[in-house]
Amino acid sequence: MLSTSELTCSRGERRLFQDLAFSLGAGEWLQVIGENGSGKTTLLRTLVGLSPPDAGRTAWRGVDIRDDPHGYRAAALYLGHAAALKDELTPLENLRLALAIDGIAANREALVDALGRVGLEDHQDLPARHLSAGQKRRVLLARLLLRPADLWVLDEPFASLDAPAVELLGSMLQDHLAAGRVAVITSHQPVPLARCAEIAL
Repeated sequence: MLSTSELTCSRGERRLFQDLAFSLGAGEWLQVIGENGSGKTTLLRTLVGLSPPDAGRTAWRGVDIRDDPHGYRAAALYLGHAAALKDELTPLENLRLALAIDGIAANREALVDALGRVGLEDHQDLPARHLSAGQKRRVLLARLLLRPADLWVLDEPFASLDAPAVELLGSMLQDHLAAGRVAVITSHQPVPLARCAEIAL
């Protein structure tokens, strides 16, 4: 479903990685490991088309992502390391905005239900600036529940999460993969999934 060939990226004059190649089929996932600054986030941003590579190719279902950018954006969901919430908006408003950017309309009932499932039922109308780091990450988990995507690209998704939230995300990932979808993940924390593939940068 997702593959790369001869993928090469640099930061300034520094080469982060070169000739990187992998292939993920339905139900498979890839963990990208490496020290801080090794290029993990650059790789993830390149995989979703946010950063152009120096060379190489990323393909989704055999089609270069540059040849069908709109279709690929609809199929992929990227969650960066930062929570990327607007502090003046509530979790409910942030979630509605993020989904609207993706072209997805969700009624209040669906938004409230998703926030309740991630443990934010008592915080849905509180400005995000008053949330803890872990609570902000939970808003992103709610987006995973509501935004259909065959490919999840997740940068440190377990950061700042407490044990119940880690268990929840692990269950969400298992369900995602069991449905024949794929994922690429960076994480300094253990990932509660059976090992699939790994790339070290």
